[in-house]
Amino acid sequence: TLAATDYALKAVVVPFIAALKVQAPGIRVRVVPVEPERLSGQFEQGKIDLALLTPNTTPGDLHSRTLYEERYVCMLRADHPDAQRPLTLDRFCSLEHILVSYEGESFWGVTDDALAKVGRKRRIGLSVSSFLVLPEVLAVSDMIAVVPRRLAKMASGMKIAPPPLAIPGFTKSMAWHERSHRDAAQQWLRELLHETSQREA
Repeated sequence: TLAATDYALKAVVVPFIAALKVQAPGIRVRVVPVEPERLSGQFEQGKIDLALLTPNTTPGDLHSRTLYEERYVCMLRADHPDAQRPLTLDRFCSLEHILVSYEGESFWGVTDDALAKVGRKRRIGLSVSSFLVLPEVLAVSDMIAVVPRRLAKMASGMKIAPPPLAIPGFTKSMAWHERSHRDAAQQWLRELLHETSQREA
């Protein structure tokens, strides 16, 4: 049983399952949402075996290993009026943005922190709690979104552009409990997960 956000489900679990089903077709995998407040208890009770997290959301009593460093890119539909020209900071700020917030109610994110440092703001027209709806909304609007590069690469009909300012990325890691630390089957699964994550870089 794997705990993952919808980002990790798409960016990490999809390539992992593709490899797993070739090498060990008999293994059944259950994916559940990450629930930060329940995580330690779920590991203690053996309800989850692995969690896909970031170092700052990983409880200190778990083992962990870095999978990769992620960076942000701008995503807009391929026939967007701005798709064929470099995205300047002025244009970036004037366009309407979609923000992904897990709470689904915030209109401020890491991009807004970066903009504030240079005295700028952007226009956020939509805040959603899931990355998965982004391509559909972008496809039917002139909105843009700042998204993790691995997700942007998986979306069809989209243009990917570098952001016009530095936006800090994040580290994706996997975490597990002491009880499965030396289990040979679990070690093999963790190694395969790490390997497939590296391939997608």
